[in-house]
Amino acid sequence: MRRYGSPLLLVLMGAAILRISLLSELYLRYVQAALRPYLVVSGVLLVLLGVAMAAVRRFAPADDEPGEHDEHREHAEHGDQGEHGHDHHHGPRIAWLLTLPALALLLFPPPALGSYSAGREAAQRASQGVGTFPALASGDPVELTLAEFSSRAIYDSGRSLNGRTVRMTGFVTHGDDGTWYVTRLYVTCCAADATAGKVEVRGDDAPPVDTWITVTGTWLPRGELGSDAAWPAVLDATSVKRVRQPADPYEQR
Repeated sequence: MRRYGSPLLLVLMGAAILRISLLSELYLRYVQAALRPYLVVSGVLLVLLGVAMAAVRRFAPADDEPGEHDEHREHAEHGDQGEHGHDHHHGPRIAWLLTLPALALLLFPPPALGSYSAGREAAQRASQGVGTFPALASGDPVELTLAEFSSRAIYDSGRSLNGRTVRMTGFVTHGDDGTWYVTRLYVTCCAADATAGKVEVRGDDAPPVDTWITVTGTWLPRGELGSDAAWPAVLDATSVKRVRQPADPYEQR
């Protein structure tokens, strides 16, 4: 079995990558959609490399198996060293631990980041500063991302949100003082660089933490534009509807 350990690890890892990128959309929990082709190619190459390595070792002479010749020579030169000798088997045994993350990704893909990750982030605000924004699309409610809503609420000197009904989707996080928020994580490349944005929701009871919702309501101004007092933006909810987590749980920065 030691002969096929490395090929098996390669095949398992390649299969796990293909499982989340080619056969499902689970990869969106970890990276942007644009990276899918690279994941698929990587998974295919790993599987092919593992199969090719297994084929080569299948037809290689048994005494040419990597590691065995060196091991026998070591024993011949140094003899039995008893309790002070080196255990040459620890390396391969430890290497098998690499199967655990591969199997976990293959069978039990980790979930997308949620309220725990969002709670660790400090206030994230738009960088463009106070100024005017383009007009919103006609018709109410207007669909906005959390980033779009927050930017307009905190920085728009034209007050384009006044009198408009907006609709946003995100997951629920709770504050320490009884407040609750609709929250979304923003990514540039992958989940490793995720940062959080949130909008305080008033006018309705808080759903459980990590529940995905679509909330509809109107903007409640507070604080001076561009100041800390204006963050986070506040929405007066008229409707809070539970929804399924979207295939892509992140907003793009």
